[in-house]
Amino acid sequence: MTRHVDVLIIGAGLSGIGMACHLLREKTGRSFTILERREAIGGTWDLFRYPGIRSDSDMYTFGYGFHPWTGTKILADGPHIRRYIADTAEEYGVTDHIRFGRKVTIARWSSENARWTVEALDERTGRTETFTSDFLVGCTGYYDYDNGYRPEFPGEAEFGGRIVHPQHWPQDLDYRGKRVVVIGSGATAITLVPAMSKDAAHVTMLQRSPTYITALPADDPVAVGMKAARVPAKFAYRVGRARNIALQRASFQLSRTNPEAAKKLLLGAIRLQVGSDMDMRHFTPSYNPWDQRLCVVPNGDLFKVLRGGKASIVTDRIDTFTETGIRLVSGEELDADIVITATGLKVQMFGGAAIEVDGEPVVTRDRVVYKGSMLNDIPNMMMILGYTNASWTLKADLSAEYFCRVLNHMREHGYTSVVAVGREGDRSPDSVMGGALTSGYIQRGDAVMPRQGSRGPWRLVNNYFRDRRLLRKEALADGVLSFGRVERSHDVGEPATSRTA
Repeated sequence: MTRHVDVLIIGAGLSGIGMACHLLREKTGRSFTILERREAIGGTWDLFRYPGIRSDSDMYTFGYGFHPWTGTKILADGPHIRRYIADTAEEYGVTDHIRFGRKVTIARWSSENARWTVEALDERTGRTETFTSDFLVGCTGYYDYDNGYRPEFPGEAEFGGRIVHPQHWPQDLDYRGKRVVVIGSGATAITLVPAMSKDAAHVTMLQRSPTYITALPADDPVAVGMKAARVPAKFAYRVGRARNIALQRASFQLSRTNPEAAKKLLLGAIRLQVGSDMDMRHFTPSYNPWDQRLCVVPNGDLFKVLRGGKASIVTDRIDTFTETGIRLVSGEELDADIVITATGLKVQMFGGAAIEVDGEPVVTRDRVVYKGSMLNDIPNMMMILGYTNASWTLKADLSAEYFCRVLNHMREHGYTSVVAVGREGDRSPDSVMGGALTSGYIQRGDAVMPRQGSRGPWRLVNNYFRDRRLLRKEALADGVLSFGRVERSHDVGEPATSRTA
């Protein structure tokens, strides 16, 4: 282990591995280390282990642009996604650069030395290690890995069964032949219900309000056809990726420009799936399509178990837990042996690490995001956040490419620091994930999320085609990005220091 690297990446999930691969692909010539708190590659896909865990975006766009996803599944399961990320890291020689079991606690920037000093707790030994770097890249996503969002329900102490949050799925949970209630209506809930229905006596999906759901084939027919025709994998991937990016954008645009038409299309497709006997109020949200993220089910698996009687859906509010289940505001009682609280995420930035610039603590809510990738007035730092209205990786790839452009420009001109300089009026009241979407976790996370801008490169539009031009083509010298040179007062090259925490 060395104390100093050019680039220190926090997180070895989809974004962190992608960033490291781009550093190598774009020939930046920069040394790097990845600090990962978990003991394996994968991030979210290593954390979540509940039944049926899978992507909620198609794999042509959820996969990396530079590393083809060769399967034919439109939505891949968690184990296959973990394997894909790990295989990508291995192929590009990234795995050996990862330090597992390191929880970053604080990162301090010194303008005098143009350098970051980062402290990380080795959770296996209890010792704190110190790393320094010229650049810091946050690839930790936006939620708390330790705690999901878990409201307290009245009467929980009276319940005689087991209550489980999907974020920390117990390996010993045996739901065979059991009555299960899944509280929630988002991507996790609609994944759990059909997956658990295979073995449970019955699964009830209890939702306070519905979510828009659409069904897709489990296997992409075009991908199956191209594979059968032995079309080269890279070409097939490029074609499928371009098609799905366009379809994603068209779907979102239709929802924004003609929400009534989008609503009719979505609800009409659901009616065909569930049949005429199902009450459509369980599938008709009070908001317009894409005011919250659209949920996707492969082969209509959720609708199949609802039609077959293995599962049911209830739209109501909880009055109280009882000894044998849940009593609803309507007076109806749901018997349950197990209750799954698929109630969402708790938002957290930078994995909970503190950030300081020249001794001053950084409050992320007070910062504005530049080009969706940097925070104002924080030098030499990138933050990778994917799209909310399309696949996460589309934006993560673009941000990583942009960072490499900046690095190569700095090397060419001898710069040691770069910062996006904010000005009065750049800041809007909306968070980086707010404004467009009204999901509960976004509203709850408003207190910690940075702001998006009101104009120019500070303004987020969540449009891949616009961002592709902005991040790949537009000039780096735009009057906002400022480059500088610092003669460092000392060199850093000793082995990493450590002390007992």
